[in-house]
Amino acid sequence: MTEFRTTPRAVVIDRPGQLRVESAEPRPPGPGEALVRVAWSGICGSDREVFTGRRPAEFVRYPVVPGHEWSGTVVEVGAGVAGELVGRHVVGEGFRNCQVCDACRRGQNNLCSGGYDETGFTRPGAWADHLTLPARLLHVLPDNADLRAAAVLEPAACVAEACLRLATEAGERVAVVGGGSLGLLATQLLAAASPAELVVVDPESSRADLATECGATTWTSPEEAQRRSGRFDAVLEAAGAPDTADLATRLARSGGRVVLTGVPAGDERSLSPSHLLLSQITLHTVFGAPSRAWTHAVRAFAGGLLDPARIISREFGLDDAAEALRVLGAERQRTVKVLLRP
Repeated sequence: MTEFRTTPRAVVIDRPGQLRVESAEPRPPGPGEALVRVAWSGICGSDREVFTGRRPAEFVRYPVVPGHEWSGTVVEVGAGVAGELVGRHVVGEGFRNCQVCDACRRGQNNLCSGGYDETGFTRPGAWADHLTLPARLLHVLPDNADLRAAAVLEPAACVAEACLRLATEAGERVAVVGGGSLGLLATQLLAAASPAELVVVDPESSRADLATECGATTWTSPEEAQRRSGRFDAVLEAAGAPDTADLATRLARSGGRVVLTGVPAGDERSLSPSHLLLSQITLHTVFGAPSRAWTHAVRAFAGGLLDPARIISREFGLDDAAEALRVLGAERQRTVKVLLRP
């Protein structure tokens, strides 16, 4: 097994509200597996849910090492894995799909009927110095890839699937509801299709400049957006706030397309079946990212069309994971994406 100079560590959430950093020797890769030295790991709202206990019980298994957003370098591979993978920069899919059910064979491996199983929630994740996972889940990056930016490719893959569903064409009018990490990553991917108009809708005006940097033609508030109902050919919802799904469907023109990606917590406003029917809106929903979306995001990143580094706000060491979680919750207006560096 590969030797490591420093004592490896991992962040463990034993139960809601209880976090510790412990010594954790990396597990040697078994057949078909790879051992990755983690370079950077991201934190998102679902990680905070694990810490606060708000994540549904069927989507977490305590104690758990969080970390489903990450980048790193392969340092060892198990039997049956090509040795050329060692030394390569990689990111990796989180869903541990079965590969044999109908959904997996259709290419919808994020909908695997084998049961929910995901790195960082039911399996040890990347809030650690090392991560062992099936090599088939890895996506290889260019040798000169910015691993700090690449750590944000997991949420980019989630919205990449939404962008693929929208199938926008050059010259269309497009809106993104939500100016958080998902919305801003989606904005970059959508901008690559050369829309005539690309509007980011978010209540935080402080993110207007960042939205423009990500390719938006303009930023607008939800209140102002409501006065532009029926204007957009395609709308991507990435906020998960109580009213954002309804707003997204009303922004779309008759015959337009809408994709919902945000998962609201609490009392969301119901969608209007009559509005959907009479306007003949095509409505999609996306939860997680199938392999094709990962490929789309990685290619956009490698080709310079997607720069996840634009949305990184703060960085913390692994020992400061508890403070990073606090900052993500307390400074949401000023903070978009927070990273941990082992």
